[in-house]
Amino acid sequence: MSDKLLKIGFIGGGKMAQAMAKGFIKTGLSQGSSMIASCHPSDHLAVNSFKELGASTTFENTKVVEGSDIVIIATKPTVVSSALADIKKKEIRADKLFLSIAMGITIKQLEQVKCILPQEARVIRAMPNIPALVRNAASVFVSGKNATKDDGRVTKRLLESIGTCEEVPEIYIDPITALSGSGPAYVYLMIEALADGGVKMGLPRDLAYRLASQTVLGAGQMVRDTKTHPGVLKDDVSSPSGSTAYGLHYLEEKGLRGAVIGAVEAATKHCRKVSSKCENR
Repeated sequence: MSDKLLKIGFIGGGKMAQAMAKGFIKTGLSQGSSMIASCHPSDHLAVNSFKELGASTTFENTKVVEGSDIVIIATKPTVVSSALADIKKKEIRADKLFLSIAMGITIKQLEQVKCILPQEARVIRAMPNIPALVRNAASVFVSGKNATKDDGRVTKRLLESIGTCEEVPEIYIDPITALSGSGPAYVYLMIEALADGGVKMGLPRDLAYRLASQTVLGAGQMVRDTKTHPGVLKDDVSSPSGSTAYGLHYLEEKGLRGAVIGAVEAATKHCRKVSSKCENR
């Protein structure tokens, strides 16, 4: 498969699909005229977003599959089967790559006949996260049994156009969804709480938000770029009898660490529950 000006289709045109499309265009992997997205008739924002990119839009999923070399399944997990159901009525070439970003839908489920994909379909399951909107996503993917090495390379290039990307075993996908997929929400809550604390102590709110968001951004970059254990970096900030040490003690008393661990655990269990429901459908 050529990795130049790829013909890409989106089944589902939500924010993640829009973010991915913009990344693919900015890095030259595709262009608007080489893309098509199926959007719900009432979703005017999605339709307009893809049209602004120069992409085609349709209400028929079969047109997306027929007009694309790479089909990105970007619907909610509960509607994947119904979204692909009308494909059964058409003869679909088996040489297309299906890239699913639907939460909780496993490779096995995607490859089963009941999911209406061709029996020899090349399937890859991926999990990007919402910072794809600013091309700073943390994405992972796992390849199905029929996917080729070239499919993996193309997928990696596509996902790297919106941030970082790693190939992982599928057993990791649910906890990754809970960590990096849901993680931005946890971080947004932390940013809001940091800013609220600053406001309580007298800071203007706009300044507090700017400082809190930059603090989280900088701290994350230090962990990533220095490859230093976060505990060591935490200790570097905590001088004897300093204000940071008092703040950390308070967070430990209130159970911040346990709460975050519990959040990842709860979200992982929900992902597995969604997979189980889809399996039994």
